[in-house]
Amino acid sequence: MGYLMLRAALPALLATCLIAAAQAQAQTATTTLAPTAGNTTSGTVTFTQKGDKVMVNAKVSGLTPGGHGFHVHEKGDCSASDGMSAGGHFNPTGKPHGDPNAPDHHAGDMPMLQADASGNATLSTELGVIAGGSGATDIVGKSVIVHKDPDDFKTQPTGNSGARVACGIINKS
Repeated sequence: MGYLMLRAALPALLATCLIAAAQAQAQTATTTLAPTAGNTTSGTVTFTQKGDKVMVNAKVSGLTPGGHGFHVHEKGDCSASDGMSAGGHFNPTGKPHGDPNAPDHHAGDMPMLQADASGNATLSTELGVIAGGSGATDIVGKSVIVHKDPDDFKTQPTGNSGARVACGIINKS
């Protein structure tokens, strides 16, 4: 009788363990973007680790219509009024700046934000170069910068994206 009860309970126990393991692996980090001096850009960005990829979800407002460079920067410091305290692009692998869909690019290179006529942008993308919780490519404690201009994905080392219009520090959720 005990064997039958154990056999009946085993699938439910296994399913519970698998769900708990999946939830433990899905580490999340977030940032709240605040405007730099003279700007109105704000928003939120969430990074969720899913296996060897990171899902990025951004919602940003207060932009001029069109493209805006969007990067993880090397320092978790938004204290300077122009956002320059965040340092350069996060680049622990020593790659050139480039399109995040190309094989060689900074770990901090992300797809451009595209703002609509009202100045709002959303982005949902999956990146494979960064990590949200541990290792050399861990972005927790770094910052996210939104730039004034489009990223050309060519100019070194910044993509010619212009001034920094918003900054936020990435914190583990």
